[in-house]
Order: sequence, then structure tokens, then C-alpha cells
Amino acid sequence: MSSYLALVLGVNHLSSGLPGASQLPKMQKKGGCQMINHIDHINIVVRDLEKNVEFYRDVLGFRVTMEALLEGEWIDAVVGLKGVRARCVYLQPENGPRLELLQYESPVGVEVPRQGAANTQGYRHVAFLVDDIEVEYERLCARGVKFLGPPVTVPLQSVKTLTGRKRLCYFHGPEDVLLEICDYRKE
Repeated sequence: MSSYLALVLGVNHLSSGLPGASQLPKMQKKGGCQMINHIDHINIVVRDLEKNVEFYRDVLGFRVTMEALLEGEWIDAVVGLKGVRARCVYLQPENGPRLELLQYESPVGVEVPRQGAANTQGYRHVAFLVDDIEVEYERLCARGVKFLGPPVTVPLQSVKTLTGRKRLCYFHGPEDVLLEICDYRKE
């Protein structure tokens, strides 16, 4: 699958492969140093690690690059919790930052009600840039993915980009994680 993971945050590094990306303004530097280099990974805490790995690997086409058991004082210090034991799997798309799935065995996390609703505060979604949204939409539908609706073209008066007209649609991954596929078309 020739798509890459992109957070919808306007980070220039993630847009560098898009048509017209060279026309985007450069990231601001502080004291002569670029503050953010690029996004390293996106972490999603899950209840069922195997089910989520299967979805991102077998349905979306990511490849597993690492599996680890996280425990000990170092991880307790990083996350600010005591007695952490968590299983972790890194999944890599063809391009862009990796996805880090984490299942806490202890302490078990709290489930957020309606995590997958588009207006829930906090983390909202991860967007996957694809070559052709119609092709990818049909492929994912055939794999049983349920979309909130079919691909929609963003009206020009709503969002103007240098890379073309954006088309997108949302769907849910395992455990109600909100995801998006999108593409950009020159007109």
C-alpha cells in the first residue's frame, strides 16, 4: 500500500511527499534550531493487543517491526505510574511515523466513554494519506471496515490547500479508535 501516516496537525515533515509541499512555509526555528524534527510515532493504548495488531497489519497493511514487554523503574518513571507492565507492538506504514500499540496489563487503564465520537475532547483521530481514496475505500469496505460515510470532497471555501482538493472519510478501528483516509486532487 503506497500510503503514509499523517496526523492532521499541519506538520510540514508529514506533508513533504505531497504535491506542492515545497511551497509550504518552513517550520519556525527557535535560537537557530528547529524545535520539532518530525513525528516519531503515534501511541494508542488498547484493551486487546492481538485484535488491534491484526487490524493494522492485515487490514491496513502495516508491518510489525518490534514487540516488547515494558516493565521496571524506567517505564514507571516515564509514565508516572507504579508497577507498570505493558505489552508493546510497533507497526510501520510504507512511509511516515510508526504506530505504537500498547496494552497495559498493570495498572489497567480507564476506558473513556464515546472515545470514537468526533467531538470528544483530547486525541481525536489519525489520518492516513492514500493514493486514491475511492480505491482504498472499496478495498477496506470489502475487508469489513464500517465507515461513518462515503468519501466527501471538502468545499473549496472551507479549506484551501496548496496540494489540491482534499477528499476524506472516517471509520473506526478496533476499540472505537477514530481513523481517517484522505487524498488530495489537483483540479
